[in-house]
Amino acid sequence: MVLAELAARAGAKLSPGKGPRSRSLSGDGRLAGRRVVLAQPTTYMNESGGPVQGLLGYHSIAPTELVVLHDELDLDFDVVRLKRGGGEGGHNGLRSISRSTGTKDYLRVRVGIGRPPGRQDPADFVLKDFSATERKTLELLVGEAADAAELLLEKGLEAAQNVVHPRS
Repeated sequence: MVLAELAARAGAKLSPGKGPRSRSLSGDGRLAGRRVVLAQPTTYMNESGGPVQGLLGYHSIAPTELVVLHDELDLDFDVVRLKRGGGEGGHNGLRSISRSTGTKDYLRVRVGIGRPPGRQDPADFVLKDFSATERKTLELLVGEAADAAELLLEKGLEAAQNVVHPRS
């Protein structure tokens, strides 16, 4: 959802690629005055590293310039955080990207979805739809996460964190 918002802002149309881009939807645009390549792997989430690495190579982008948008169980719903590097926290998509790129040193826009209730399996939780209560503020959350990504591109990590983190 955040990627779709960023694509709309960037004037980018995400379409299937060929060759090293074949396992993703991608498109070019401009955000925060910069040319960006927006992409969404079409593989299973836990196999997203291959398509990410293929796109980085195709576009000659260093992994340290990569910005990954992802859901975050360890943040409450409606919280957005920015960081570079660190662990994957059990997120198999991040683990796949780290393994394929050979580094954990990429930027992340972490969008909080909260922990599963009770004993619900986290794998089932991340695949379920948002609750009626969450849907009431989902559009705002998506907008805030997209704003955070743009600010990250425009101002850099530390300056963007100084703006984004106090709000959340």
